[in-house]
Amino acid sequence: MKKLALLPIYFLLSLFVFTSCTTDEAINDNANSESIAMNSQLANLLVRTSENSNNPNAINCINFQYPITFILLNVNNQQTGTQTVNNDAELLFFLTTIDPNGSVSIVFPINVILSDGAIVTVNNNQELLDIIIACDSNGDGQVPTNFTEILTDGVWFVTYYFDNQDETNNFAGYQFSFATNHTAQAVISSTVINGNWNLTSSSTPDLTLYFGEASPLDDLDENWQIIEATPLIIRLKHTSGGDGTVDFLTYERTPNTGGGSGGGSLDLVNSLVTNTWYVNLLEEDGNNETCDYVAYQFTFSINQTVVAVSTSNTVNGTWAVTSSSSGLDLEINFETVGENDPFENLNDDWDVTNFTLENINLVDISGGNGGTDYLIFGRNPYSNCSGGGTGNTQELIDILISGPWFVQSYVDSGNNETNNYTNYVLTFNANGSVDATNNSNTINGTWNITTSNNSGLHLELYFGEVAPFDDFNDDWNVSNFTTTLIELFDVSGGDGTTDTLTFQKL
Repeated sequence: MKKLALLPIYFLLSLFVFTSCTTDEAINDNANSESIAMNSQLANLLVRTSENSNNPNAINCINFQYPITFILLNVNNQQTGTQTVNNDAELLFFLTTIDPNGSVSIVFPINVILSDGAIVTVNNNQELLDIIIACDSNGDGQVPTNFTEILTDGVWFVTYYFDNQDETNNFAGYQFSFATNHTAQAVISSTVINGNWNLTSSSTPDLTLYFGEASPLDDLDENWQIIEATPLIIRLKHTSGGDGTVDFLTYERTPNTGGGSGGGSLDLVNSLVTNTWYVNLLEEDGNNETCDYVAYQFTFSINQTVVAVSTSNTVNGTWAVTSSSSGLDLEINFETVGENDPFENLNDDWDVTNFTLENINLVDISGGNGGTDYLIFGRNPYSNCSGGGTGNTQELIDILISGPWFVQSYVDSGNNETNNYTNYVLTFNANGSVDATNNSNTINGTWNITTSNNSGLHLELYFGEVAPFDDFNDDWNVSNFTTTLIELFDVSGGDGTTDTLTFQKL
């Protein structure tokens, strides 16, 4: 049975079967089962069995026979409803959108398909836990003869650590290296933690790690069974001699990108570390401070360092992509000199509102005065630091009328609504009119370029009340423009949310 890729959320929602209360039959069938806490080992393993097979932490040696029904439980372990899932993608979405402190219960029995095609009936949580662990731990039982060469070549990052619950993010920012003399180092920022490693002498040796008693590295001080080892990934497990619980540890060549299964974290990392970036907008408490960074080119490296370089200065820092209840976050921390260093304004835990290969849009709501800051990275230098003069105005006008254009991205208060504009082509005319045309329809509007001493160039758009282009009716701030790309944003005067709009030339 082939693993399914994660489907778009709106499609998955349409597939779900939901009832507001459990049926007597479901309750009776489930009477002898236990609840599954979302931070439990079993819940974590279920997520890994439903992940795309391209994910190195996915468990691919078993599959489920669908549908599977879950009973939803409240904080008092009372049944509030049922959820039926019909494939791996629905299971993954279901498990990763439940409250992390919540719990569910499976309606047993269910059938599990093993890698050899055998179908096994599972009747309770313990049986399911045992069969997944046994499957994930099995392999050819052989440690590669060149394991030492693999381990000591280059640097590694912890991309998965499970000890009763997923604690991967405890190791975010740590870079591990192992030397041939059996010493090891874990480096975070400028701190170096020394340790050592060894292989037990047996036909199937364990990897013994020791980094001292300081948290969180003391959690790694174990004899780890080597499950898998290639030049790109090392997967380990440790079974406690006391209660028999199993811990899992995975090293890979690229950093942890958030620990959760939410889509986009790896894509964001890939975008960050590809080529260079420029600050196209920094608005702090309503003040546009973009020009403080116009001379700098930013390079994000895979080892979670970032450097900003100008012709006369270099500023070093670190970065990390993490997950939170609001989605993806980008943490930035630059070294600063003095209290008026402009790079201090970049140092924050930014919420990622939207990102592509061409731009990364970030927002931060102050915990003090409740003000909202905005940061946008783009691929081209910011070109509006001369006070918004007529030169930039005419340049943008010339670029607009040299179209045609299409809507490359439109995000309304965090909601990506780009698909509403698929197949529309926009033509900006020199007389101030604009036409949006698809195969069967033309929507007419107007446009105008204005300037502001405080916020630079603006693009005013008006399409009347015709959907979906009525959403574009606004005075848009121009955050960046090139001959092929125009990036806009607008901050709501009501709730402070940000809309972003990007036009790309056909």
